[in-house]
Amino acid sequence: MRRSGLVGIAIGILVALALAIVAFAIPANAATPLYTALGDSYSSGVGTRTYINDGSNCQRSVYAYPYLDATQLEASLTFAACGGATVASVLSSQLGSLSASTSYVTLTVGGNDAGFSAVIQQCALPWPWTCWGQIDSANAYIKNTLPGTLDNLYSRIHTLAPNARVVIVGYPRIFNDSNCQSLARISPGEQSSMNSTADLLDTTIAARASAHGFKFVDPRTAFTGHAICDPVEWINGLSNPTSESYHPNRTGQASGYAPLVRAALLAAAAQA
Repeated sequence: MRRSGLVGIAIGILVALALAIVAFAIPANAATPLYTALGDSYSSGVGTRTYINDGSNCQRSVYAYPYLDATQLEASLTFAACGGATVASVLSSQLGSLSASTSYVTLTVGGNDAGFSAVIQQCALPWPWTCWGQIDSANAYIKNTLPGTLDNLYSRIHTLAPNARVVIVGYPRIFNDSNCQSLARISPGEQSSMNSTADLLDTTIAARASAHGFKFVDPRTAFTGHAICDPVEWINGLSNPTSESYHPNRTGQASGYAPLVRAALLAAAAQA
């Protein structure tokens, strides 16, 4: 074979190798991340006053942090969160979409298990009713029972979605210890105690999340200065309808929860 032919073959081989290297170096278009949002009314968006007509009574909103963050992350969202959810109902009815392909999972749950809404209702009753006993019962449940139920749920999530970046989301303090709402007779002392219950709830959830290797988002600092009766409220006070009461409004979801959760998901993805 002539020398020029050999040179041509060599060049062809080199070009083929170069193309193969380039093709290997450039990743294929990444698949759309799969995001499952679990939890209760703080995840579903109760308080934002606009809900998706999906045939459920879950009050899921496009203004809730899962929907906002899924849009920013360009993720495919399974919006399983439901107003009124407990740890047990998340286990029984919200985990169906989880799989080895799930990229992101977020979860806010535990407040209903401790009966927090019932405590608020009792505290709002007129004098001479008080809610100190209900607050004590909620604190006892959080200390003694909630950790075990969370462990069971977190273990199940990890089993079903072993490759997911899981972010557990806490609750804000919702009161500023004032008497600005005359229709909801909750004394400053009761408000302070319920804020302490929210602290206990968050520290308990954070400890169990850490034990399972999940990230925890603590919203309390972000919501400081935006409680009920603050100049710029991120949480609804007593509202009409009453189901909107004591939940983050649209600003609370968009400016409070969504940036924190999105940053935690991205940080978890970067570590992975």
